[in-house]
Amino acid sequence: MPSERHVVPFATIDAHAESSELHATAQRIAPAIEALLFVASEPIDTKQLAKLVGEDERAVALAIQVLEQEYGNRGIVIREAGGGYRFATSPLVRAAVEAYLLPPKTAISSQALETLAIVAHMQPVTKSEIESIRGVNSDSVLSTLLERGFVEEAGRKDVVGRPLLYKTTRFFLESFGLRSLDELPPLELEAGQPLELPNLELGRTEIRLSQ
Repeated sequence: MPSERHVVPFATIDAHAESSELHATAQRIAPAIEALLFVASEPIDTKQLAKLVGEDERAVALAIQVLEQEYGNRGIVIREAGGGYRFATSPLVRAAVEAYLLPPKTAISSQALETLAIVAHMQPVTKSEIESIRGVNSDSVLSTLLERGFVEEAGRKDVVGRPLLYKTTRFFLESFGLRSLDELPPLELEAGQPLELPNLELGRTEIRLSQ
């Protein structure tokens, strides 16, 4: 009786070959991705990385996974923030980093946080709109947020007087560990009730290596 032969479909062979080639490409470009993330001054997305290394976005995404595994338990990690990827210090070493750097502007006042929450949820928003919600003058806190880089001007509103509009920055997303504005915690705004602040945590102290 002739022995049975197991025939592997060509589609399976091709898929396996493609997967092997993709992994090989990812391993090859991982050092270049690592270097780009090291020198970048802001997060880089996979599309831009793919263009820089001249490879498919799938290979770039896989290379990032490889690097994330390599850096998983180190003091430096790869962080996804602001729509891209960057190197940052690990939360595991936060205490040591803070002890060394002692950044004088890590803290943010409750008034500034309140204003920042309003801008983040209602942007683009004018100063008068912010003040109508807070019930107090917001010149000082708004200037602080602009100086710190959490907020920036976003043109002018098309109404009488054409007041300036404000919106949050990419640095805001990075500083609060948010991938996008969709991850913002809810902001409670009810008539006659005090403003409920969202739980935004600034003290993550993720320091970019390029700074």
